[in-house]
Amino acid sequence: MGQAAAEPPGYSAQSQPTRDLVEHEYQLEDTKGRAWLRLKVKSHSTSSKQQPLFFYKDTISGTVELDAGKADGAKAVLVSLVAGLTVVGQEEIRFLEIVHELWNAKTASSKPTAKQQFPFSITLPTETDVPEKGKGKQPTQIYPLPPSFSERASPAYMDYRLHVTVKRGALRVNQTLGTSFVYVPLTRAGAPSPLRQLAYSEGTPVIGPEADPEGWKVFPSVTLTGTIFDTRKVELECTFSYALGTPIPLSLTLRGTDEQALDLLASPAAIRVQLTRLLLVGSHATQDEVESGRSNNSFSERMGGAYFWPSTEGAPQPGIRVLNGELEVKKSLTLGFVFPRFSIRYMLALLPPKAPGFAPAAGQATGDEPLLVQPVAIASANAQGTPPPRSSCAAPPGYAHTGEGDYNTTIGFLENGNQRFLMHHGFQ
Repeated sequence: MGQAAAEPPGYSAQSQPTRDLVEHEYQLEDTKGRAWLRLKVKSHSTSSKQQPLFFYKDTISGTVELDAGKADGAKAVLVSLVAGLTVVGQEEIRFLEIVHELWNAKTASSKPTAKQQFPFSITLPTETDVPEKGKGKQPTQIYPLPPSFSERASPAYMDYRLHVTVKRGALRVNQTLGTSFVYVPLTRAGAPSPLRQLAYSEGTPVIGPEADPEGWKVFPSVTLTGTIFDTRKVELECTFSYALGTPIPLSLTLRGTDEQALDLLASPAAIRVQLTRLLLVGSHATQDEVESGRSNNSFSERMGGAYFWPSTEGAPQPGIRVLNGELEVKKSLTLGFVFPRFSIRYMLALLPPKAPGFAPAAGQATGDEPLLVQPVAIASANAQGTPPPRSSCAAPPGYAHTGEGDYNTTIGFLENGNQRFLMHHGFQ
């Protein structure tokens, strides 16, 4: 869901999912294939075959089962929750570690006999303190707990793990059993304008920026100059707007005196608006000016494209073409975050139109160089007390989303982080 990055959504308590939790089980076996250590944990995943899934402020509960007869020389049993950032080619930077001791031979009144169960519960914090890297003693900064992130060929990974350690005596190897899990923070989008909330409630088309200025971000106009059909120079004024809510409704207005050029460049197929993801790795990851990052540590990728249709709001006017559009927020997107050494940010970009017979003037933006760029945030839940947004309720037949975009194939669990998944499980 889109929201201006200058007004980032705040973290707040979430309502818990209403469906039953799924139990995941992991075990260690002896040389004869008999399990002697088991870890059982319940999560919000839809299947026990998936990785465990946890949300903001969740309490991770489970049990550890130990067969004392096979736990040769066990001195202590620990359960740990750890999280770390790994940049490719570097050691992991651990930013979270919570350890609970379940049993210790020194303090226990007696040794465990036969099979014994140890229940545990660990509540996820909402923040973590991270010392700033650099020379000398650096102050500790507080950051919201970032989401899990793991994609093929990614330059960095955010990994959360839950594991059990059976500690043994001196000169003996400890044994560990565990699993990675998925963490999704809660961020809420800002409330849509009253008029747009009314449209969502009644299932009517979203009102445009002229009639609902409170609900839209309107950019300064840009001028498009060029030549059509190698015969005539044209100059058009383009005004781009996007709604402050979710999904991302769009509006585009073209003005000019050349009606043929207006018709050519106001074709829905000619308009290009993209959602771009920027991964920053290194010391500049927390900087506000993302353009200052070095190219070898900045990774930009297109994550989706908008689709448009002619607006039916108001009477047609000579010299003006108005299009409505929408950019679908893919459910595979990871929430954006800013964290030391690694950050993910999203940008909404208006690119020059592409139409047969139109050639931009020299010095005008060409190719994939954007005319306008606006940071946006991807939130995981709607604003509280507002109706759920409706996607494309105003798009007429024939203007369905074409699925344009070379979307990155992510690890399956990342699709749990989108608004529709959370709404399905009671995040109101």
